[in-house]
Amino acid sequence: MVCNKKFAQRGSLTTHLETHTEEKPFQCTVCNKKFGRRSTLATHLNIHTGEKSFECMVCNKKFAQRGSLTTHLRTHTEEKPFQCTVCNKKFGRRSTLATHLNIHTGEKSFKCMVCSKNFCQAFKLKIHLRTHTGEKPFQCTVCNKKFGRRSTLATHLRTHTGEKPFECTVCNKNFRDGSNLKIHLRTHTGEKPFECMVCNKKFTKWFSHNSSQNPYRGEAFRVHGL
Repeated sequence: MVCNKKFAQRGSLTTHLETHTEEKPFQCTVCNKKFGRRSTLATHLNIHTGEKSFECMVCNKKFAQRGSLTTHLRTHTEEKPFQCTVCNKKFGRRSTLATHLNIHTGEKSFKCMVCSKNFCQAFKLKIHLRTHTGEKPFQCTVCNKKFGRRSTLATHLRTHTGEKPFECTVCNKNFRDGSNLKIHLRTHTGEKPFECMVCNKKFTKWFSHNSSQNPYRGEAFRVHGL
């Protein structure tokens, strides 16, 4: 009578009507959360009991909720039904799209509790936190050196394999990672984005205080009073 949708059974109609009334008569006895359907409550209870009754037919991984299984199945089908209206990039999860939108809006809702730095994505905050904890979960299988980022490990592995996949389109020189290629390209463009605050001399890349390549290291550095 509200949306004219039709059902074969009265019980299905009764359940459907609850979506219009927002009535939620079924309450969880553990956390008091309420639901409009008994079946939804039953599925929710799996969170508390630890029961995982929804199994993936591809990899046999089990889930406590049907929705989690549905989302997981997209990793096999590569279905990405949620599309960004700004850049048209697609995602397998609605929550991932919501986080992605922060890139366009500039919103940084994920805050570091240690230094108060803000991030637009949860995974970037997670990576940042490792600078405080010292955690390095990614280990090189060749020399056992550990890294805080998977991408840094991938770059490091190229020191063992000799792979240099980043090629300069001007002189065809190859590099192990994109950042070194970016710095190299400035030798062709003449761009020098880093300027000394003391003498205004400009450089193609940033030098740390103790870098052996720092032009102001040692005596020259002291002349600048740095």
